[in-house]
Amino acid sequence: MNVENQDVLLDLEGEEEEEEDDDNDDGEIVLELNQVIIPTYGTVPEQQSLHTPEWVDFDDKPDSLFFKDGQRRIDFVLVYEDESKKMTHKRSNRKKQKRKRQVYESNLINNGLQLEATRSVLDEKLIFLKVHAPWEVLCTYAEVMHIKLPLQHNDLKTRESAFNWFSRLFRVDENIIKPEQEFFTAPFQKELLSSFYIQDKDAFFNPATRSRIVHFILSRVEYATKNNVKKFGINKLLDTGIYKAAFPLHDSSFRHPSADPNCPSERYLLYREWAHPKNIFKMQPLDFIRKYYGEKIGIYFAWLGFYTNMLTVAAVVGVGCFLYGCLTKDNCTWSQEVCDPNIGGNIIMCPQCDKVCTYWNLTITCESSKKLCIFDSFGTLVFAVFMGIWVTFFLEFWKRRQAELEYEWDTVEYLEQEEQVRPEYEARCTHTVMNEITQQEEHVPYTAWGKCVRMTFCTSAIFFWILLIIASVVGIIVYRLSVFLVFSATLSQHISGTETIRKYLTPQTATSVTASLISFVVIMILNIIYEKVAILITDFELPRTQTDYENSLTTKMFLFQFVNYYSSCFYIAFFKGKFVGHPGSPVYWLGKYRNEECDPGGCLLELTTQLAIIVGGKAIWNNVQEVLLPLVKNLIGRYSAAARSEKVVPRWEHDYHLQPIGKLGLFYEYLEMVIQFGFVTLFVASFPLAPLLALINNLLEIRLDAWKLTTQFRRMVPQKAQDIGAWQPILQGIAILAVVTNAMIIAFTSDMIPRLVYYWSFSVPPYGSHSSHTMKGYINSTLSVFNISDFKNASKPFSPWFGTHTTCRYRDLRYPPGHQHQYEHNIYYWHVIAAKLAFIIVMEHVIYFVKFIISYVIPDVSQKTKSKVKREKYLTQKLLHENDLKGISY
Repeated sequence: MNVENQDVLLDLEGEEEEEEDDDNDDGEIVLELNQVIIPTYGTVPEQQSLHTPEWVDFDDKPDSLFFKDGQRRIDFVLVYEDESKKMTHKRSNRKKQKRKRQVYESNLINNGLQLEATRSVLDEKLIFLKVHAPWEVLCTYAEVMHIKLPLQHNDLKTRESAFNWFSRLFRVDENIIKPEQEFFTAPFQKELLSSFYIQDKDAFFNPATRSRIVHFILSRVEYATKNNVKKFGINKLLDTGIYKAAFPLHDSSFRHPSADPNCPSERYLLYREWAHPKNIFKMQPLDFIRKYYGEKIGIYFAWLGFYTNMLTVAAVVGVGCFLYGCLTKDNCTWSQEVCDPNIGGNIIMCPQCDKVCTYWNLTITCESSKKLCIFDSFGTLVFAVFMGIWVTFFLEFWKRRQAELEYEWDTVEYLEQEEQVRPEYEARCTHTVMNEITQQEEHVPYTAWGKCVRMTFCTSAIFFWILLIIASVVGIIVYRLSVFLVFSATLSQHISGTETIRKYLTPQTATSVTASLISFVVIMILNIIYEKVAILITDFELPRTQTDYENSLTTKMFLFQFVNYYSSCFYIAFFKGKFVGHPGSPVYWLGKYRNEECDPGGCLLELTTQLAIIVGGKAIWNNVQEVLLPLVKNLIGRYSAAARSEKVVPRWEHDYHLQPIGKLGLFYEYLEMVIQFGFVTLFVASFPLAPLLALINNLLEIRLDAWKLTTQFRRMVPQKAQDIGAWQPILQGIAILAVVTNAMIIAFTSDMIPRLVYYWSFSVPPYGSHSSHTMKGYINSTLSVFNISDFKNASKPFSPWFGTHTTCRYRDLRYPPGHQHQYEHNIYYWHVIAAKLAFIIVMEHVIYFVKFIISYVIPDVSQKTKSKVKREKYLTQKLLHENDLKGISY
């Protein structure tokens, strides 16, 4: 027994007294796993000698993926700092950390894993522990984890698509990345080993599967026991700093192929044929991505690519509607009246705030009215209806595509068969309940009452944060109302530029832009804080599986993000300028702040401005956070390492200096795209070019995410995923809500309905004076008259009235002064309200009916996929069970 082991065994008895409070979270009862996994996870008796890794020196083969013998493949790498060389910890702490690490490594060896330790080339304090899983361990755990493996080649004939010749132009060259062979698969069973398709034992388990099995073991092996409480798992060892990193290896550099002729250099191929910007218009090699990174990464890029392809259709239609608006804006009668000096030039508008605001001429809104003609046109209505139908096609066709991937990637029955319970859940299983299905006892972490308490607490915490966001939105609204007064009083005095600057930099514009910027900053700050809160809440909930954990976290984060990102847009679209009263009796917020009116050009343009600032700012922020930060960190690490040494560096050390992917994995990539999907669908009636901008962004996003994964981050632990998880119902919810929001934007935010009502009813007798339907006189009919003598002292403007006029105009549909119902809503107003409500009901019902028909006609699973699934089940039964049936017959 070596000296290091003697020290460890002498210290084992004193562990209970020496444990400190920072390990309180480790004080958990671990569910006995001996019944589930192979004989034991390896508890080490105090009298037994600890097994230690083999120590070897680096053999100057930088591209090697094997132990020094060149035979055993490296499936995982653990990195720790030599405790004897640490200078920042007390000796007792270093001793405890060393003991835990050695017990953990000994238990890994007891579980059949083989370890080899090598000291760092660049930093002598670092030790790299390489892990190899032998054939017997892989077979045992493949059966435990219900991993599907190939039985025989897929013998179903595939029918070539009529557009195959066209799609081939955008595919990756099959001579560079060869198509994956298709197999029928079944959950692995050791006793039926001969039934599986095994040509080469070393290649039967691919590197991604090997890494997943090893990580499964690493997550469940013990490292200490206190009061019969087992402490286990690599995650806790990483959190406490005993290990600095744990990751599978990239198979080569992304810049050049591996020097080893037997290495496929898949990372290099992925970078050259997928992540490189030259491939921006090429199809993604999804099977190759899945093979290297696992199904969870593969399904994300499959979804993102499918979404981007579908955006092409929406972008083309959106551009067509935008061009239609551009071509017809010169025929916009109501805009011509605003710009006409004889019409708009003679209309004096009432002040839009109390005292400090002045009277203004309608012609100053000439430019904004011309822009509004582009977006507030008949084409916008057509596009809003189209997008309501487009989103249904997108979701239904994605379901079909997802079903194909589930079969091709062997995840059809993944959730029922393969997914394992989270170690954190197992660790707290102290209560026993009766399973209603099996009628057997099983362990759970809490009682029904305890679960109710947890859910109540978590729900309350979520609602508290949502209310906090709403409070911040109210704060932004108060800012708008208060700062508008300041800009109205001071902006015109301090601008000494040309008339052009005065025309565009109005108090309304300054207020809108500054409020949008402040809103963006508040959104980003709350995002950072809430991320940590959401993780704490989800950890407290203690979901059973990793899929349950991610779905729970996704729901919480999206609820928060939905309110955070969209609340200001909902305010501008549906509340701003809707409840303002009239100049003689304005409506006040909190009894102090006069309610905000829309920009002279209308709230639709302001909504577009808000969307542009939030979406643009968010894109810039995400790119900085996702790309520049890891790039800068890696460059700093690379240059500091290069400054210390010019030695040959092994692959595991190169990968260690890359950035870790983070616990949330692809969560923020999904969130970014789903938030964008919301902006594209929920508010598309205000900005038809949104799908085009989203398309351009996504073409870049695919390559940026691919570049980031292949060049800047360590290789992720490959994980299974059956679908996109909780994001699917979220997308469906957004699709349903989008129909309502777009109908309401057209009805209440745009002026389309008032214009149609005027054209068909109020331009001709009995309400109008024109002999035929026309838009002439529309502006005059939609601006009500106010007598300036009716101003209250609290809102009467300081600036004196000029000219001989005794009235001013304001945007509303009310009776004029002197009428028996003066300043009350007129008959035109009630016609418009009735038309708006009728329009919303008709548009919603028509689109929802079409959506229902589309959903019914398009099956979620294609007939081709159904045939493959049935064929696979038939073969599984035939190949795996015919031997048992023969045995029974004899």
